[in-house]
Amino acid sequence: MAPATAADVAVSAVWRIEAPRLIAGLTRLVGGDLGLAEDLAQDALVAALEQWPADGVPRNPGAWLMTVARRRAVDLIRRDQTYARKLQLIGRDLESGGSGASSAAPGPEAALDEPDIEDDLLRLVFTACHPVLPAPARVALTLKLLGGLTTAEIARAYLVPEPTIAQRIVRAKRTLAEKKVPFEVPEGPELAERLASVLEVIYLIFNEGYAATAGNDWTRPALCDEAVRLARVLSTLMPREPEVHGLAALLEIQSSRLASRTSADGRVVLLSDQDRGRWNQLFIRRGFAALATAESLSTAAGRPSGPYALQAAIAASHARALTPEETDWPTIARLYGALAALVPTPVVALNRAVAVAMAEGPAAGLSLVDQLVAADALPNYHLLPAVRADLLTRLGRHAEAEAEFARAAELATNAAERALLNQRAATAGRSRSTGR
Repeated sequence: MAPATAADVAVSAVWRIEAPRLIAGLTRLVGGDLGLAEDLAQDALVAALEQWPADGVPRNPGAWLMTVARRRAVDLIRRDQTYARKLQLIGRDLESGGSGASSAAPGPEAALDEPDIEDDLLRLVFTACHPVLPAPARVALTLKLLGGLTTAEIARAYLVPEPTIAQRIVRAKRTLAEKKVPFEVPEGPELAERLASVLEVIYLIFNEGYAATAGNDWTRPALCDEAVRLARVLSTLMPREPEVHGLAALLEIQSSRLASRTSADGRVVLLSDQDRGRWNQLFIRRGFAALATAESLSTAAGRPSGPYALQAAIAASHARALTPEETDWPTIARLYGALAALVPTPVVALNRAVAVAMAEGPAAGLSLVDQLVAADALPNYHLLPAVRADLLTRLGRHAEAEAEFARAAELATNAAERALLNQRAATAGRSRSTGR
């Protein structure tokens, strides 16, 4: 395979940056046809790959791509309008027996002066994340259209076959067309529902990168980077929405710890064992600023912080602690209590149990965890027995802890995490046998 030229590298970099805006503007131009817009954008990419190596990279490559794509879109619309007018004329001739005259149709160039491209980008965000699509399809379509990732890159990131991702994307576009999902930003009560879906998609992308559900690697930083970038874009598009800034804050602060979450040989490093000197201070400062904006907007609107802002506040508490011992666990437990009131899920309840255990002692946390076990709330969630095992270890109940760590390892689908849990089971076993 021939090495990539400077022009090839430039095309790839520009495409990753400009693809979302390109597709967004074209989608409006062609009347909301997402599939056609993506085809036109790909045509522009092919043109760049053909011309830039010979002519050089243009001074404004993004504008070059948009100009080429729009010209092709205009040509296509004109052909369609000409065909439609010919059919109309034929119909009139059949009715009147004579030759008809057509009135001039509005030129496609008129669409080029409509709302700004940032508005188009926001419309694309809400279209790709529409709740009519299942979550996996929303994720795949968002990474394809807004992230500029190829189908192969998405498949590699999620460790699934490329045809599976391709099918999800094709079905998603078909569903949007069949359901006649409009290319628009919703208003009124629908905005809150749709925005929740948008935030969820970005959060899902980040979580898969932060703690991969499968495979050998514990983290996939590229997915985290993409989610953070999307959150930043959304915060500029919707600057008055507190939860948009709350999500951006959460992802920035969590991303600051990525480099310390694994050892040099790929092993999992728990929060309490991480080298906090490796935490990215720039990301932390960005997160703190976004959190301050979210809290200020919520206060101005006279409403409490939302789920993402609360999670960001929890992450900020960890980021402020220079050592594990300085962590303000009572505040974190309180924040988890507020989060549980808004999002009463078993996973949030489990996280609150961990915080309570750190603030009030392992027995208090174990009591809350056992309530979840009794309710059979998370039967196949590996972190439930893992948390229970950790609390049992702190209480000196090593035989029970060993069994719980072993069960957690069986349920874990990530190889690195499974290895850690098996290691902790072995450690508990040794403590049981020595009576320590």
